[in-house]
Amino acid sequence: MDTIQNWLVDNQQMLIDFAIKLVVALAIIFIGKFVANLVRKGVVKVMRLRGMDEAIISFLSSLLYGMLFVIVLIAAISHLGFNTTSLVAIVGAAGLAIGLALQGSLSNFASGVLLIILKPFKSGDFIDVAGVSGIVEEIHVFSTKLRTGDNKAVIIPNGKITSSTITNFSTKPERRLDLVIGVSYEADLAVTKALLTKITNEHELVMKEKEIVIGVQELAESSVNFVVRPWVKSGDYWPLHRDLLEKIKVALDHAGIEIPYPQLSLHVRKEETNES
Repeated sequence: MDTIQNWLVDNQQMLIDFAIKLVVALAIIFIGKFVANLVRKGVVKVMRLRGMDEAIISFLSSLLYGMLFVIVLIAAISHLGFNTTSLVAIVGAAGLAIGLALQGSLSNFASGVLLIILKPFKSGDFIDVAGVSGIVEEIHVFSTKLRTGDNKAVIIPNGKITSSTITNFSTKPERRLDLVIGVSYEADLAVTKALLTKITNEHELVMKEKEIVIGVQELAESSVNFVVRPWVKSGDYWPLHRDLLEKIKVALDHAGIEIPYPQLSLHVRKEETNES
């Protein structure tokens, strides 16, 4: 007991200094934690004002708070007199290892953030991306869910979406329908063009105020190809596509205008031989 009392007396100033440092370190932790929480709330408020997704807000704010709190802890430990160089190196190495292990997931997360910020498409849009065409149902941080025309759910990692070409068919309110109609070389081109023009102009889904292009596009191997290019509202694109093709086929049949199959002409030359 005497030994302990003598040690306390001999090291009284050191203990007082350490106690003061400990109090300051605890103050650094509490104040730092308070400031980190304020910063997190401020960032959350800014992100919500910009209309960012709640999942991204939660993830980024938690990540930011964790990084700030680690910095506060290192500052507090350093104030106590401990060497924090090794600790910083360990934290850095651990962060690098985690980043490498989650490289694919972090890439998808970063891509998800870009998709939500840049908004190349939204829920309900019909898009073609990464070789899949469908209606966007859900946009998550790591993946996007599409519904195909045959009602299949397709989950695409966001990294694949941002690294490929995105075609959004729902961005514009109007679309141009491009049809190619092939007729026989024996067909009367003026009659054919007049018939295609009449059918197209009379269709109720065709936008009459927009220019309609109808004319010969190509003299192909087996047919004369006309293009029929009316404008239509984006939501009526496929109904017009199907209905106009059907009406054109029926009208051409009634007019006796042939839609030819691919043909190959074979010329046979007969050679005479002299018999001895």
